[in-house]
Amino acid sequence: MTPISRRAFVAGASGALVAAGSPVAWAAPAGAPRADAHGALLRDAAMVWKRLPRGWQEGPFLGNGFLAAHVYAEPGEGNVLRFMVNHSHVQDQRGQWEAAIGYSRLGVGFLTLTFAGTVTGVDWRLDLDDAELAGTVTTTRGSVAFSALILSHEDVLLVSTEPSAGEEATAWGFTALPSRTTRTVRVPPDYTANPDPATGPGLVEQPLHAGGGYTTAWRERRSGTRRLLAATIAYGHPDSTGRQRALRTVDKALDGSAEAAVARHRRWWHAFHRRSFVSVPDKKLQRFYWIQLYKLACATRADGPVTPVFGPWFPERGNNWTSIWWNTNVQVTYPLADGSNHRELDAVTPTFARDHANLETNVRPELRDGETYALCHPGDWRLRSGPRYVGVPGVSPNDHTGNLVWALHNAWVSYRHHMDDDVLRHVIRPVLAKAVRYYARHLTEGSDGRLHLPETRSPEYANAADCTYDLSLLRWGVTALLDSVRRLRLRDPDEQRWRDIRDRLVPYHRDQNGVMIGAGVPLADSHRHFSHLLWLHPLQEGLDRRSFDHWAGRQDRWHGYSYAAAASMETLFGEPERALRHLRFFVDGNVTDNCALTPNTMYREGSNFALESPVAAARSLLDMVTQSHGGVVKVFPAVSEGWRDVSLQQVRTQGAFLVDASRRAGRTEWIRVRGEAGEPLRLRHGIAGEIDVRDERGRHLPYRGSDVISVPLRRGQTALVTPKGARPAPGPRDVPGNATEPAWGLP
Repeated sequence: MTPISRRAFVAGASGALVAAGSPVAWAAPAGAPRADAHGALLRDAAMVWKRLPRGWQEGPFLGNGFLAAHVYAEPGEGNVLRFMVNHSHVQDQRGQWEAAIGYSRLGVGFLTLTFAGTVTGVDWRLDLDDAELAGTVTTTRGSVAFSALILSHEDVLLVSTEPSAGEEATAWGFTALPSRTTRTVRVPPDYTANPDPATGPGLVEQPLHAGGGYTTAWRERRSGTRRLLAATIAYGHPDSTGRQRALRTVDKALDGSAEAAVARHRRWWHAFHRRSFVSVPDKKLQRFYWIQLYKLACATRADGPVTPVFGPWFPERGNNWTSIWWNTNVQVTYPLADGSNHRELDAVTPTFARDHANLETNVRPELRDGETYALCHPGDWRLRSGPRYVGVPGVSPNDHTGNLVWALHNAWVSYRHHMDDDVLRHVIRPVLAKAVRYYARHLTEGSDGRLHLPETRSPEYANAADCTYDLSLLRWGVTALLDSVRRLRLRDPDEQRWRDIRDRLVPYHRDQNGVMIGAGVPLADSHRHFSHLLWLHPLQEGLDRRSFDHWAGRQDRWHGYSYAAAASMETLFGEPERALRHLRFFVDGNVTDNCALTPNTMYREGSNFALESPVAAARSLLDMVTQSHGGVVKVFPAVSEGWRDVSLQQVRTQGAFLVDASRRAGRTEWIRVRGEAGEPLRLRHGIAGEIDVRDERGRHLPYRGSDVISVPLRRGQTALVTPKGARPAPGPRDVPGNATEPAWGLP
C-alpha cells in the first residue's frame, strides 16, 4: 500500500479554509417528511447501524453507477473510519493476458477519517429516498456528526462533518491500494503490477503500463466547526491519468453550491424510487426489495459499465472475481430492472450496441469469419476476453458457448418490456444472428434426422453432447430471430435456416428424473447452477415438475442465486408457499455451502464477495406478484395466503404494460393497466365473479374472455378492471405488516 500521511493531507487542505458563513454543508430536506406512499415505505426501508460495521459485509454503501463508496471501521484501529472508494471504469488495459488479469478491475484506495478518541458507538441511518448516509460517531473525546452521499449526476463523494468539543482534531487521510490484479488464479509469470503512484497533497495519480491511468483527488473546506470534504476518481486511459479532470471536479464541488448539487441529487433519487411501487405484508422482504433497487442504481447505469461480480465496491482484500462473469452473474443481476420499470439501469443492451464488434475476438482466431460472435468469461465491460476464447463444440475441454445467447436473452426481455423496435432491429437481432451462427456451424444431422450438437459444457457441472443448456439457448435464439422477422416485417436470407434448426433440433435427453444434463449425463449431484433448467427459467419454454424437483431435492451445494431461481420457478408452477420458503431461506441469512447473505444485504461465497444473488432474489419477489411470459399479463399469480394485502403501481411487464393493482383481505380489489406500445392486452386478473372493464374516463371497454381477458388497448390507453359495480379509488398504499421485523444493517 502507498499511504499518504495526515500531515501531507492537512497541509494541502489548509489553503481551502474559508471565511465563516461559507457553505460547507447542506440542509436536511425541507418541510415535513414526504407524505406520499413511497415516502412512508422508504422511511421504513432505511438501513440502520447501532454498531460499528467492521468490513465489506456489514458497512453502508453509496454509488451512482460509476463512483462508489463503502463505509466501515479501519481494521485494527479503534479511532479510524474507512471510506473505501472505487470507480467502475477503473481497470487494467493489458490485453495480452486473459481478462481477469489483463483487464482486471483495480482497487483504488480508501479515505480515512481519524478521530481524537476511540470510537465507542455509532448511530447511522442510510436513507434510501435521499441516497444519503447520516448520523454520529461517538468517541471517548466527544462526537462527530456527519452526512455522506455520492452525487447522482457527478462523480463526487461529499462528506459533511461537524465535530464536537474534544474532536476538533478529526482529520482526513488517504491510502492508495496497489495497482495490480488481486486474482491469484492463472497469473502469468511475467505479470507485474502497475507503476507506483505519484502522490501529493490531496492527490494520488496512478499511471498504467498500458498508458493513461486514474487519479483520486480530494479536498476539505471549513467554516467554523463545519467541514465539507469532496472527493472524486477520474479514469483517463489511454492518453491521460485523469489528473486535471479530477482536480476540476473537486474544485467545482467545493466552490459551487453544495445545497444546489444535493437538491439535484435528491430530485433524481426521489424520481427514481417513484417509477414503481411494491408493498407486501412481509416487511423484511419489502425492505430487502427496496434496498436491492437502491443497490442496483448505485451499481449500474445504462450509460455505464456492466457491473462486475462485486459491483463497484471493491473488497478491502480483493478476490478472484476481478472482472465480469458472463456465465450467470450478469444474467441474474439485471432482470430486476425490467419489472421495476428502470430501463435506465439496463447496461447490458447498450453494451451490445456499443461494443459488439469485440465479440468476434472471443472466437478462436481460426474460426473467425466476420459472421460469428461469442462471449467468454471472465470478460470486461467492453466485451473483451484477452487471449481466452469460447470453446469449440466437440473439442474438449470447452466452455462458455452459451454466455452470449443467454446475455442476449436479457436484452430481449428488456426489449419486450418496452417494445422499442429500434433496439430489436439495430442491436438484438444482428448480434443474436451472429451468436446463433456460432452454434449452427457445429450442428450435425444424426441418423434420426435430428440436428445434434457435439460436446459442450453445462456450466460448472459436466461436458455432454446435446447439452441441454446449449440446446435450450439455441432453440430460444432461432425462435427469437423468427419472431423478429415477423415483428419487423423483414426479408431474412437465413429465415429458412433458423426454421429448420427450430423444427429439427434434437429434444432434450431425459431419464426417470426428467431432463438430463445432456446425452448420457444425468444430474447426479447437488448443483448450484440451474443451467440445465434454463428452458424452464428464464427461457420459460415449458413446465416440468419432475425435472425441477430432482434438482431441488439436493440443496447442499446450492448458493444464493439457486434459491432465487428456485423461488421464481415455483411461481411458474403456481406454488406461492414453496416460492416464499426458498426466498425466505436465503433472505433470513441461512448458510449453505459456506455462502450467505450479509447484514448489509450483500452476499458472500466463502471469502469472495458478490451482489448478484440478493438482486436476483428481489426479482423473485416481483415474480410472485406479476408475470408476463407467454403473452399473458398475470397479476398476483403466486401470492402467499399469508399476504392478504398487496399494493402495486407502475410495475412493468412484457408488452410494455404498466400495472397498478390492489389485493385487500385476500382478494384482488382492482387492476389498472396502461399500454405504452399499443400491444393487445391479455390479462389474467384473478377477480372472482363478474367484472367491469373501463377506460380512464370510466367508459366501458370491449373485452373477450373470462379468467383471461383480451382488451385491444391503443397506445397510451388505460384499462381499469374491477369486480362488477365496484368504483375503487386506485392508488398505492404501504400495506399493513404481518410481524415486527428489525431494520437491515446492524440495528
